[in-house]
This record gives sequence, structure tokens and C-alpha cells, in this order.
Amino acid sequence: MDRRRLSRQELIRARRGDEFVGREGELAAFRANLARDPADPEFRFLHHLHGQGGVGKTSLVQRFEQMARELGALTVYADESVHGVPEAMAEISARLGRQGHPLKSFDKLLATYRERRQEAEAALAGPDEPGGEAPPSPGSMLIARAGVTGIGLIPGVGPFAGAVDTTQLARGTDRLRGRIGARLRNHDEVQLVLSPVEVLTPVFVRELGDAADAVPVLALFFDTYEATGPLLDTWLRDILFSDRYGPLAPNVMVVLAGRDELDRRCWADHLEHVTDVPVDAFTEAEARQYLAAKDITDPDTVDAILRLSGGLPVLVSTLAGSRPGAAEAVGDPSDTAVERFLKWETDPVRREAALAAALPCDVDEDVYREVVDAEAADHFGWLCGLPFVSERGGRWRYHEVVRTAMLRLQRRRSPRAWAERHDRLAEAARRWQAECAGGRDAGACRQDARWRALRLGEIYHGLCADPREILPEALSEVTAVAQYEPPAVRLAAETVRKAGEDADAPEVRDWGARLLAALDGPDGLAQALTVVLARPGLDVPEQALIHRLRGREHRKAESWPQALADFDRCLEMAPDDARAWVGRGLTYRYMRDFEPAVRDFTRALELDPRSVSAAFHLGEANRLMGRYEEALTSFDRTLDLDPRHAPAHGSRAVCMRHLGRCEEALVVLEHAIELHPDYAWAMAERGMTYRAMGRYEEALAEFDRALAVNPAYAWAAGARGRGALLAGRLAEAVSDFGRVVDLGTPSPWLFARRAKAQQLRGAEAEALADYDRALAEADRTAVPEVLRAVFLAARAGCLRRAGWLDAAREAVEAASALAPDELPVRYESALLATAASGVRASAPAWEALRDAQIGLPDGDLLTGPAVVPIVSCCALADWAGAQTSLAGLLGDGTPWERMAEVEFGLRDLAALWPDRDATTTGRLEAVRRVLLHRMAEAAPTSL
Repeated sequence: MDRRRLSRQELIRARRGDEFVGREGELAAFRANLARDPADPEFRFLHHLHGQGGVGKTSLVQRFEQMARELGALTVYADESVHGVPEAMAEISARLGRQGHPLKSFDKLLATYRERRQEAEAALAGPDEPGGEAPPSPGSMLIARAGVTGIGLIPGVGPFAGAVDTTQLARGTDRLRGRIGARLRNHDEVQLVLSPVEVLTPVFVRELGDAADAVPVLALFFDTYEATGPLLDTWLRDILFSDRYGPLAPNVMVVLAGRDELDRRCWADHLEHVTDVPVDAFTEAEARQYLAAKDITDPDTVDAILRLSGGLPVLVSTLAGSRPGAAEAVGDPSDTAVERFLKWETDPVRREAALAAALPCDVDEDVYREVVDAEAADHFGWLCGLPFVSERGGRWRYHEVVRTAMLRLQRRRSPRAWAERHDRLAEAARRWQAECAGGRDAGACRQDARWRALRLGEIYHGLCADPREILPEALSEVTAVAQYEPPAVRLAAETVRKAGEDADAPEVRDWGARLLAALDGPDGLAQALTVVLARPGLDVPEQALIHRLRGREHRKAESWPQALADFDRCLEMAPDDARAWVGRGLTYRYMRDFEPAVRDFTRALELDPRSVSAAFHLGEANRLMGRYEEALTSFDRTLDLDPRHAPAHGSRAVCMRHLGRCEEALVVLEHAIELHPDYAWAMAERGMTYRAMGRYEEALAEFDRALAVNPAYAWAAGARGRGALLAGRLAEAVSDFGRVVDLGTPSPWLFARRAKAQQLRGAEAEALADYDRALAEADRTAVPEVLRAVFLAARAGCLRRAGWLDAAREAVEAASALAPDELPVRYESALLATAASGVRASAPAWEALRDAQIGLPDGDLLTGPAVVPIVSCCALADWAGAQTSLAGLLGDGTPWERMAEVEFGLRDLAALWPDRDATTTGRLEAVRRVLLHRMAEAAPTSL
């Protein structure tokens, strides 16, 4: 296609633009602005046209677009058919592509988004599948045992627009990410689905700039902005005025046209950059100019049109449409508005067709032929040329002022004809649904946008024909949509409201308004389901379904008691509903109450032996309880039902690793990656498996593999940092932990681990800063006092090594007040006592430590289970005990980190024991040399 070739719709708009008259001041200002260099401070890049319906905003904005094209600009026109930011970007990209400027990278990413969004919505519409979860670190296990949840290394996400409201996301981001992640290929795709605007927009802005480089101006026109503004305001503001999505080309211009003023809550800081273009009714001079251009010059006729139209451009255009030759042809002022619109259409067939075609909200030729009489079937082209009919996204729509008047006339004139025509349209929609379904089940159909539009058309026309009879079906449709396609519930509610308005059916209109108000509230879909549940005459099966769906929504919001109550009520009404058993089981699982979860998943499988969800989640519950053999049985069953279920392969491998079957686990994980080549989670799990085998270099390579696929995979970055620390690659460990912080997922233990890496590389000041951040994060996340005590003790060690003994003692005293029996607290107290009074005076403390039962997890602090007994034995001159402990430490596969911890502790002790004799010095150095030798073998570059 030639890059400047126009579509039929664009040609129609251009032809209408050629007939445009009036608005000379606005046109002159716009033309002058286009002539400026975009680098000129006077260049206006944001225009806002606003005024009441019918004043000609659409005509003016389309004339602006035509003028921009004539002057060499690349233009895009969009209206209310774009119902979200991704859709707006898609429409802009499609229109630019038709003009020879495709946004190729964006289009590719958009196609991936649409595919993955469908998969994610399927995951959210049915039982949730969190997929394999990475095994928690020892630190997070300690937190979990203390009853603290929510500690993780996964970055926050933006709203899952159209599927889950922002309140739900704020309450359960990590779990939502996990559930969606089970259905997707990798972390990038999870982020794409959860935050499409954040991921798509930078690519869109970059390629938009490439297109803008080829032309003087790239102009984006957004018509009917009163409808799309609430969806697009923040996005457009950020593109135009911030660097959030990258730099915008300076020659990109935006024109907004709508009824309302711009929302000051969004635009207040930028109003000085907005060119405000109020559009009012025609002045008398403009109206006369317009009529003269239409060859209507008879003074009485002109006066009659001015009197009847009130200067409203849509009425002036309509009344002038058939070029009345005399004032008498204009009609009496008492004529109805509809009669004015059709005054000079003398063909009764066409007059009736124009009225009938107003009944659907929008019309194409198929719909037109269904609603009009047979004699008018071939007049669709005529209809499209009427001045109050405009094309929107391949369909045609009446101006709302005109349509509202025509609907009112038809309701009053013949209620029977009104009902018959709407019945005819509803029946046509049913036929077309059957054709569109193609034998698919209800769930698949409701995920098809074309089928959904036809179904809502059937509901709309049914309500208009017989509101009382169809209202129960319409409200049941809201429930059905909530089950299969939650994002479309708003469209269903809006359909009910609009049918109530158009049919003048107050009960229907009120139900639609109540549903929309509920959807806009803090509990969103859950509250909308509560509204539907309150309707009289609801049968028991639908009540049970609503309770199950509302339980699902409460679970997503982590409102556990409400979720359980709804699932319980559902199961009272429908005890054989396997999905309800799975739903309640998932609620228990996310509450970490695994035994009832296992019972519910088991019951679901008894009712539905082919339930993939029940089998998988039964395995997950058993895995999380450490019942790895039972979990393997469930995962095997899952894979019998669905051999390509990648999360089941992954979780099965995790169980194998815990059972010591690491080689098998590696094979299974590689198979999962073969199924989904970008499965970053499985790559990271291979890293965890290699790490468990002591094969640290291979572990790091796997973490690198995962991060190459998904650079924003914070959990993999943290796991890599942990592996680098074990392998003695301290600079890499510090960098990896810093990467996690940069991704916005800090935790107290993360800072503690980075502090440990800093200490081992001799950066005590940086370590002290990280312990301070660990304590601050502990305060923010309200961790248990025992953890604060551990961090305070570690911080005291940094202060002691810096020579600030008083500050160190204050930190230890604060730690002792919180948890006096914790090993790190006692260890640091003994070191400080040695610093103050010498080894002999502190001997009782060292004896107690030597004989203590060591239970602290490995790896989080320098005070590990190997350090305390060896350092304690050396402090007590118990060299035999030290040698025994050292021999136990230096077995095959001992990680560099463990040996480094002990060597660090011995240096600590030596620094506090300046008066030791030569024998003691020699013994200490002998132990250190053994450690240093083995450390050099394990990681030659670390020292």
C-alpha cells in the first residue's frame, strides 16, 4: 500500500472537511502553529477543544487533521472506540502502519501481550495456579516461623488493567504475580501482563519518535475525549511532560476534543502548556456563512433554520442537508426535533430506515439490513452519508443528540413497533453468536471479543423490547461474564444501564447504575457480585455460583475470612462443585493452613478426577509442608492430565531436589525449559539445584541464563548473589544484591547479606550502612523483635571493629533487651567482654557459647553455626576442640563462604587479644593458615 494512501473512512472525512465552513479563527491559529518549528518556544504541542454535544467538535478536529495532512504532517485520529491505554497505542500503531510508518517492535510486543493476556485472564477466571514457588531462604524461613509474611524478592507491579482492581493488587501483588506466572513463559511476560502500560509504552514512544523523524509534525487527535480521558489522562500527561517512558520527539503534537474541561487533578501543573479551544454554537455570522456555502440564501429560509437550530452546528447541518428552497419547507417551530432532522427527506422508505437504524447503538450493513424494511435494504450507503452519522472503528454511529431524539420518538409513536424491531435485532444477534461460537464452549466464547459484543447486543435489544422479562437474564449474564471474563463485567453493566436509559426503563437503568457504582468502589467486582446476589428470585445454583465467584475475588484481595465464608456458603448449596473445593483449598493454602487445603483439593479430585488444578494444587500444598513424596505423586497425576504443564514439571523438580535427587531435578527442569524456552523461573531453579549440589559455578551460570531472559527478575538476582557469596565472588555478590535493591524489592535479610559480603571484602563502612538499612527495613515491615536483635548485634560488630566501643555496647545492650538468648547477641557480647576485660574474664561466656546448641540458619550473618564453636574453642585455648570442629567444617564441598566466616571470626578474636603469648599466637595462625589455604583452593581470586 502506498504510504499516503487513505482508507475509505479517511476519504469520507476529507470530503466533509472540504465542505467545512466557519471557525476561521480556530483554523487560522491551528494553521499558524503547524507552520512553526517544533523547537520554537511558541509552538503549541497540546490543544484541547471542548464544548457541549452538537457544537461541531468532531467536525473541527477532523478539519484540523485534514489541514495537518495537507501541510505534510503524519496524523492519527482516534475516538472513544479505544477503551484503554494499550488499545490506544494499538490504534495509533495500526493507523501509522497504514500510512507507511509501522511500529514494528511495538506491534510484536503488543501481539505477545494479547496472547499472554488471554492466558492470564484464563488463569484468573478459573482456579488460580501459582506455579512453582522458589524455596525460601533461611532468613525468610526464620521470619515465616515467627509469623511474618510478605517477605520476598519480587518487584512490585502496576494495575492489571481491566481484570483486577488496584485495591486487590495492593493487597496481594506477590500472590497475584505467582498465580499468573504459572500460566506464562517467564517473568518478563508476567510483568507485561500485570503492567502492560509500563512495558509497552517505552517501546511505543521510541518508535513513535522514529516515525516523527520522517515528517515535520506527527499529530495525534483524540476525539470524544470525555469518554476516553479518564483512561488516557495520566498516560498522556506522563508521555508529554515526564521522562517516565523515555524522551518524546519534540514534533509530536496532541489534540484532544471532548465535552468537558480537562481534569485539573491530572493536568493542573501543566495547564500553561495547553492551548484551550472552547467550541460554542455557531454565531449568526458563522451559521449564515455555512448556509451560504450550501447555496441556502433565501432570507426567510435562513431565518427559519437559525430559529429552529439555535445555532447548534449539528442541527444547522441537518436542516440544511436537503437545501430547502423556501421558508415554508423548513417547517413550523413546533415540529419535533426528529422531524427537523429528516424534514427534507421526502422518500418515506428512507425516512423510516433512518429512524429504524437509530435503534442499535452502532450499525454496520448487516445490522442495517436486519432492522430496516426490505424496501430500504440497499440504502446503507445513503445512510452513511447523512450529516449526523459518522464512522467509528469500522461501524457507523448517530450523533447522540439525534439518536436520543429518534429513540424517544419511536417509543412514543408505536411501542409495539419499537419492541418488534428490537426483538428482530436480538434474534439476529443470537444467530450471529451461534455462527461465531463454532462449537466452542461457553468459556471460550466469552473470551472472544466478537462473541461478547454480539451477546451484549442481544441483551441490550432484549431489554429494550421487554425490560421486565429480560432483566433477570441480563443480570445473570453479569454473573456469567464474571465467571469467564472478569474484565468484561463493566461492559455488561454499562449495557444494562444504557438499555434502561434508551428504553426509559427506570428499574433497568437503576440496576446498571448500581452495578457500575459497585465496580468503581474499593471492592470492585466482589461488590458488584453482592449487588447481583441481592436480586429477588435468584435460584439456588446461581446463588452458589455467585458465592464461589465472590469468594475468588475476596481471595485475590487476601480477605481470607470473607473468602472462606463465601466458599462455605457455596458448598452448602452445591456440595459437588469441584471448583468451589479448589477455590477454598487455595484460600487455605495462601493462608499457609495446608492441612485443610489438602483435604479440599483431595475432595475436588474425588468429584472431578480430571481436574488439573486440583491435582496440581494438592501437590503444591504437600510440597510446602515438606511432604515431597506425596507431592510427587500429585505432580505426576497433573502431568498425566496435562503433559505440558510447566509449573508441575518445575515443582516436581523442586521436590526431587529436596529428596536429594538433584541430577533428576536438573533433567526435569531442562524439560520445562524445552517446553517454554524463555522459562526464567526454571532456569533459576536449576541454579538452586546446582547450588544445593555445591556446583557453584554452574549455579551462577544458570542464574545468569535466567537473568539474560529477564533482566528484571529480582528473585534470580538475589539467588545469584547468594550463590556468588558461597563461591567467594564477593564483588559480584555485592552487585547482585544491589541489583535487587534497584529493582525495588528490598528486605531486611537482603541488606544483611550484602553487609556480610561487604565485611568479607573489608568494606566495614559500607557494611555498617547496610545493617542500618536492614534495621530500617525491619521497622518498616514490622519484623519480630528477634530479628531486630540479630541485626543490632551485627551492627555492633561493625562499630566495635571501627573502634567505637561505647556505641557497640549500646547496640548490644539494645539487642539483649530484645532477645538475650539469641546466639549472635551472645557472641557479640562475648567479643565485647573480651575487648574490655581480656580473654580470661570472658571465659564463662565463651564456655557457654562453645557448648551451645547451634540452630541459626547458615549464610545470613557472619555468626554462623561453624564460627561460634571454633572461635569459642580458640578463645578458651581448647585447641583439640578447635581442631575437631575445624575437621568437621572442612569436608568435601564446603563452600568458600563457610570457611571465610570462620577465618573472619579468628581475625576478630586475634584483634581483641593483643597480650596473647607466642604459643597462642602460633596456634591461632595455624588454624587460620589451614582455612586460608582451603579458601584459596575454593576461590583463588577471592583473597
